[in-house]
Amino acid sequence: MIELYLDTVDAIQVDRLNSCLPIKGVTTNPSILANADTGVTLALSELAEIIEEPRFHVQVVTQTVDDMVAEAIEIDKLPFDMVVKVPATEMGLAVIKKIKKRGLQVLATAIYSSQQGFMAALSGADYLAPYVNRIDAMGGCGVSVVADLQQLLAINELNCKVLPASFKNALQAIDVMKLGVGAITLPVDVAMQMISHPAAQPAVEQFTQDWRDTFGTMLSFET
Repeated sequence: MIELYLDTVDAIQVDRLNSCLPIKGVTTNPSILANADTGVTLALSELAEIIEEPRFHVQVVTQTVDDMVAEAIEIDKLPFDMVVKVPATEMGLAVIKKIKKRGLQVLATAIYSSQQGFMAALSGADYLAPYVNRIDAMGGCGVSVVADLQQLLAINELNCKVLPASFKNALQAIDVMKLGVGAITLPVDVAMQMISHPAAQPAVEQFTQDWRDTFGTMLSFET
């Protein structure tokens, strides 16, 4: 089954969506945490109270190979099921190779092309995060990048999951899910689009009115 993540550290929204969806965990990045004005330890501790056995993705913020490796090791020591996010750059791939030798779980992030993601998979990444909407905004096709990555992983029998990120609408999300991706992370607004439709509530209200017109306040099992 696909792993469903939320791309936020907003505990109120995570609690709301976790109540109705099978949330696997949360993906974070430096911008999400900075915009929320909260650190990793506080954010994850709050979210761990909401999601049962959560998996968290946290990105390194240092700038050299040695520093990123050291930071990744410390991230992995946090008392949760941790995945270390590393940008899929030349330096990042070197980091991925080193920390995979230590058995850390790794997500290669900031992926804008299938070849970039494929090289990250070959370097040992467990997850690949292509930025679907950002690719579209640059004139590319994010869904096609995901499709190519899926094909490359299958042909080479690589045990790696594509975890698409960066969505503007539910259609983008559904298009990549139809490709059989192993995981996906959704911003709150897109997750809400996935579970709502403007015609749904009026239909429910009509059902309720029709029932009450015939049966009043009786419940279904009482009729």
